[in-house]
Amino acid sequence: MKPGTPAPPPPTGAREPAAPPRGGGGRRRTRAGAVLAPALFTVLWSSAFVAGVPGVRAAPPLLLMFARFAVAGALLAAYALLTGARWPRGRALAHVAVTGLLVQAVQFGCFYTALALHYPAAVISLVQGLNPVVIALAARLLGETVTRRQALGFALGAAGVVLAVADRVSLSAWGIPLCLAGLGGLSLGTLYQKRFVPEMDVRTGTATQVLAGAAAVGPLSLVLETPRVSDWTAFGGSVAWMVLVNSIAAFLLLNWMLSRSSATRVSTVFFLTPSVTAVLAWLVTGQAPHPLVIGGLVLGGAGVLLAAGRGR
Repeated sequence: MKPGTPAPPPPTGAREPAAPPRGGGGRRRTRAGAVLAPALFTVLWSSAFVAGVPGVRAAPPLLLMFARFAVAGALLAAYALLTGARWPRGRALAHVAVTGLLVQAVQFGCFYTALALHYPAAVISLVQGLNPVVIALAARLLGETVTRRQALGFALGAAGVVLAVADRVSLSAWGIPLCLAGLGGLSLGTLYQKRFVPEMDVRTGTATQVLAGAAAVGPLSLVLETPRVSDWTAFGGSVAWMVLVNSIAAFLLLNWMLSRSSATRVSTVFFLTPSVTAVLAWLVTGQAPHPLVIGGLVLGGAGVLLAAGRGR
């Protein structure tokens, strides 16, 4: 062919190159999961405070937590084995166990002991709802930054948390230290996990965390409590709910979100737990939520949207 001569047309029937797959369906599913997972997690997590009340009335709190952790750990371990999930080993195993001691044993051991001492569930939820503020203050440890938009979201979320329980706050000599210790366990455990085992398998990692919690609170229950159940129906119902809904479903969601986003952004969902807890208590007990709870839910939701978004 001489230079400058146009190329001949393709032969009849020639096919155009196949267009690359767009992957739009996968992106849509990912976006839907990013929206639905925090909302579902908030409801599941908040239900633990409602389910825990009959449990601590029927048995000592550490015994209740041991039953929860042991049963949940066995079920999660069986699920992990059936699905062929890879278990953490060596140093990774130690790191996952530490997160389990902090997030499971310290957090729930302290929170439910306070609940057993008749400390209001709404106040316990309030303290737990301040977890995003602690995470934000320690964000530099993870190499994360907090934008001005996120800082405004944290401020609104914290205001919503306080507003949601403003009419129920009471003081207790043991309640406040126990709640602060529980908050410390949740916040430190979240930071530790994101720092040392951010990509752990959610199946085996959650199973290991829960079993580590059982190994810690079991002996403590024998030493510090009188392991006795006064109402097996209430005890069994409380344990069943906390195992299936709180220890398995909620923590699988939490660990899934932590594996895909920053600890700062994931922690913002805790701003909504006091208000959602109050709404769930209303649905279960028939007690209408205080107007302050509704205001707290609105402020907390605005704070979550701001803190979870991008921008300066």
